[in-house]
Amino acid sequence: MKFFAACFLAVFSMTTQVLADGAPPPRLPSTEGGETVTVPETKSFGRQEEFVLPSGNIGCIYTPEGGTEVYQPADGGPELSCDRVEPRYVRATLSRTGAAALINNVGDRGCCSAGTVLDYGETWTAGPFSCLSTRTGLSCERNDGHSFFLSRARLDAN
Repeated sequence: MKFFAACFLAVFSMTTQVLADGAPPPRLPSTEGGETVTVPETKSFGRQEEFVLPSGNIGCIYTPEGGTEVYQPADGGPELSCDRVEPRYVRATLSRTGAAALINNVGDRGCCSAGTVLDYGETWTAGPFSCLSTRTGLSCERNDGHSFFLSRARLDAN
């Protein structure tokens, strides 16, 4: 019984150290002799954020750096992706670097569910991105100046 209690305390100690330091402890001696045990590193994933404009015609998904358990941006993130439904379905994206992109042939059309509503005049901010919702459309910008604008009447990306 003392052996099991000692093992529990060792595991508990390692767990609290991982949580406190954000990194696993170094290799530890095994309980059975000269071999060592390596504690596997666990990856923590972020959570996506979603918002829609009051019109329901534009919706966005933000993926933090490192991605989520089910989606990792090609460049590791962060990534902002916004869809406009009408008059023609289009997706605008901003990645970690480079210009914003407009995608006309979107295969996974899923906009615009009942997410958080970004009312007209409000600004949303996460990571290096910020978006302003207005009655005339949505403008989103990365902190280096690359941006896109989506509305029923106009699409711009740089």
